[in-house]
Amino acid sequence: MIIEKNINYKGKIFKILTDDTRVALGNGVVKEEVLLVRSKQNTAFVPSDFPQGNLIESCDLGKVLLDSIPGENPRIVGITGTNGKTTTAAIIYSLLLDLGYKVALLGTRGFFINESTIKPKGLTTPSVLELYENISFAKAKGCDYFVMEVSSHAIIQERIAGLEFELKILTNITSDHLDYHKSVEEYRRVKNSFFESEGLKLINADEKYARCRDIKAFYYGVEKKGHLSVGAYALESGIDAHIAWRDNKECSQESCALQTYLYGKHNLYNTLAGIAAVKILTNKPLCEIAQAMENFGGVSGRMEVVHHKPLVIVDFAHTHDGMKQIFESFRHQKIAVVFGAGGDRDKSKRPKMGACAFEYADKLYITSDNPRSEDPSEILQDIASGLPKECERKLVVMEVDRKKAIIQALNELQESEVLLILGKGDEDYQIIGNNKIYFDDREVVREYYKG
Repeated sequence: MIIEKNINYKGKIFKILTDDTRVALGNGVVKEEVLLVRSKQNTAFVPSDFPQGNLIESCDLGKVLLDSIPGENPRIVGITGTNGKTTTAAIIYSLLLDLGYKVALLGTRGFFINESTIKPKGLTTPSVLELYENISFAKAKGCDYFVMEVSSHAIIQERIAGLEFELKILTNITSDHLDYHKSVEEYRRVKNSFFESEGLKLINADEKYARCRDIKAFYYGVEKKGHLSVGAYALESGIDAHIAWRDNKECSQESCALQTYLYGKHNLYNTLAGIAAVKILTNKPLCEIAQAMENFGGVSGRMEVVHHKPLVIVDFAHTHDGMKQIFESFRHQKIAVVFGAGGDRDKSKRPKMGACAFEYADKLYITSDNPRSEDPSEILQDIASGLPKECERKLVVMEVDRKKAIIQALNELQESEVLLILGKGDEDYQIIGNNKIYFDDREVVREYYKG
């Protein structure tokens, strides 16, 4: 990345700030006007004799990109977890906006400030230089808060180096990205390492793999009691619950009703995380925060209702645990599911996804996701290897063409059933080989019912 602006660092003025060593070294000669950001990702490409005066460590970027802007830095809220990051971040963003704060949101869906889109979709957590540039932009716009998703890749690659978080949040830890982290134990270690500092943290009390010190820790839970807890709740048509907040045993309890249009128990967790975070950050009355939840309509591609009667839902769930959470939301209905698994990614999760779908669904349509360089048929076979040998009692369809699979599922869908189309959410493309082609699950459904 290249930022062209005057940068004052250690008494010297630079015209370009970059993390690209090719920009800093023109024909092997150091360009004096360039300040190079050294990060964990590019350090192997920085020559040992590179002038120290032209180097800035990634953890020091705040000195040149934030300190030069007058005013207070936005308070940074980071959300990590296998599932729920995007929805939880969006809830916090929405609630803070409704409560009158100026807020930035950065994550899988893009970069937003006060309901305006600044940048389209990108990495869950961008490079450290782009991240600091985004925060400095938010500061210049007068943002009170900067809400961001934090991926496991970003943690281990130190893309959040030097950031001071006002609050860190854990949604859950299952397993994902084992193609990168190599073992579930390493993946859990990386996720938990985000919470090693003594700053404020908010943890899912029901997450058995969460490991953090209780210093400045707040908890929310459904099964276990936390600072924010749930009494009775119903999930039939959205979320209808009674919630209670208590700072500590000496404080009096606040309680109120909660109603949202979100579906599923997993969204109950996401909602609790969002409400608890805003309570910690603002200390606003619980009822005022809960009431603002009624304005939150959900996140595109996350439990998105595309059609009613019969009910058709599109969701991003792409791990067996994410799928299980969706299925649990409709366990009292007959379920049809369309799903696949990404190519050139963690292969170990494929049979688990197949087994999970077989456990919950009555009709399985196994199809392509983003096969990338892999043979789509082989990916489908990997998924099917998780099914029992004898599975005649359920409909299992293997169809490489995702559009055909969705249309067949719609043709065979009964009004009493729910169709879950999982894996891609609001993605509007498929990656097949080296080609990125336009494709949107939701559009296929809408065109089907339109015609």
